[in-house]
Amino acid sequence: MDLPVPNPLKPMLARAEREVPEGDLLYEPKWDGFRCLVFRDGAELLLQSRNGRRLTRYFPELVDPLLEQLPDRCVLDGELVVVGPAGLDFELLSDRIQPSAGQIARRSGVSPASYVAFDLIALDDRDLRDDPLRERRALLADLLAEARAPLHLTPSTDDPDRARAWFDRFVGAGFDGVVAKPLDGTYVSDKRVQIKVKHHRTIECVVGGYVPHKDGGVGSLLLGLLGGAPPTLRRTGACSAFSSAKRRTMAAELSSHVVDEVDHPWSAGDDAPDAGWVPLDCSLVVEVTCENADDGVLRHPARFVRWRPDRSPGSCSVDQLDAPTPVEFTELFGQSDA
Repeated sequence: MDLPVPNPLKPMLARAEREVPEGDLLYEPKWDGFRCLVFRDGAELLLQSRNGRRLTRYFPELVDPLLEQLPDRCVLDGELVVVGPAGLDFELLSDRIQPSAGQIARRSGVSPASYVAFDLIALDDRDLRDDPLRERRALLADLLAEARAPLHLTPSTDDPDRARAWFDRFVGAGFDGVVAKPLDGTYVSDKRVQIKVKHHRTIECVVGGYVPHKDGGVGSLLLGLLGGAPPTLRRTGACSAFSSAKRRTMAAELSSHVVDEVDHPWSAGDDAPDAGWVPLDCSLVVEVTCENADDGVLRHPARFVRWRPDRSPGSCSVDQLDAPTPVEFTELFGQSDA
């Protein structure tokens, strides 16, 4: 492609902070999808991941809409997402990466992707990376003023109070927190010059077992939450990152709760852990912090906070992971709660 920016181009990154910052900043929702650069040069269109992987073949349904709506020569930064009935569905998005053309075609019809743009890197013969964000955003807003699905312009604000309100409400439904970007900042590839503020929810889970560490003791706790009718204990995720001393101490604490695997609710079926786990009697409750969850399953390991002897296993419901769909989701994608 004959564009005024290098290819592959590494996107700008963000560092994590705990609170929404103030200053001369532009705030945007943090999307729960695949970071994606879009390169368009005439009839050529390229979707590229943050690490330079070509994604175009996996999302063929986006090619014609983007060619129809984007100018002949441009480079955009944004996020690939899959819209479900009550939010973005990261699992469906991940399932789009398939080896065969037939699988890709079927999934593109069943779970079509959308593209949410949040930066403009090049337009016509202009390399915009040295231009301040406030000017790039204005150009992008003009460019996508009449954008139609599956192409969207991300919401934004320069009001920190509104950004904090967003952060309070953007839990689940594909909103993963808030990103803050300096309005006078240039586009600096592969540098953490932006700020991301992600949610860390606290939940209580049943400890259904553990996986031993290779050096002894507890490597990770296997967590469960009650869901369904009648309620059953579903395997929800894991809690890990213990010190060597904590691993040994925890193994001793759990020894009196070890049971035979055949008597355990996870002994078979979809919740059955891999070989080598140690089943427990499901009487212990632990408080953990976690980030994203898909359909009641944690996407990343949780972090141990404390044991909760005051909580009964029956109180550990999957409903703890529920969150109302923000109105901004409905405004952008035209969806409603399931």
